[in-house]
Amino acid sequence: MKTLKRVLLKLSGEALSDGDAFGITANGLKKSVQEILPAIKKGVEVAIVLGGGNIWRGAGKEMNRVAADYIGMLATVMNAIAMREALYIAGVKAVVLSAIDATQIVERYSPKKAIEYLKDGYVVLLAGGTGNPYFTTDTTAALRAIEVKADCVLKATQVDGVYSADPKTTPNAKMFSTLSFADAIERNLKVMDISAFALCRDNKMPIYVFNFHKRGNLLKVLSGAKIGTKVQ
Repeated sequence: MKTLKRVLLKLSGEALSDGDAFGITANGLKKSVQEILPAIKKGVEVAIVLGGGNIWRGAGKEMNRVAADYIGMLATVMNAIAMREALYIAGVKAVVLSAIDATQIVERYSPKKAIEYLKDGYVVLLAGGTGNPYFTTDTTAALRAIEVKADCVLKATQVDGVYSADPKTTPNAKMFSTLSFADAIERNLKVMDISAFALCRDNKMPIYVFNFHKRGNLLKVLSGAKIGTKVQ
């Protein structure tokens, strides 16, 4: 495994809720920041795409899909602002760049601006999805990783890696240590959506899937430890 100098970390919104069904908690923010801090101290440039599921889940809502998706994008902006402030408190420079205009509170996203901030030692929080409906934050993570020239996507989950079936309901599910994009797409594995896999495949962007909720795992991945699943 080559040394990772710049990574795109994909975090679910639930990482900020600390197990609560909804919202942002101080403890959830603190735990997430504590996992990210060692990466910063290691000198790795970190960009983060946050989901918005702790605030809003559009699927199944009785409203227009486009409106529901924009609400979800705004939820990611709120999560990113909360994470920025938690990082500030921990002494880390951080900035929110959004694909949706909200210039009173965050800056407008551009790949050039994101790369400049990363080089200057900022944690760059990429919010607002792609700026368009019908795209998940997984696809956003894949796209932004390519745009900012990251070495990989780090997909943070609540399980140890990619399994042949849901390990919570299938005790004998097999965990893969490595997996090809073709296999991930053919098996319709749910850890990321197909468009995210396809983007990474076409641009030779590896994905590391690991359990973010086990303390120290992020640093272990960055240090080359064989944990989780590598999709390549």
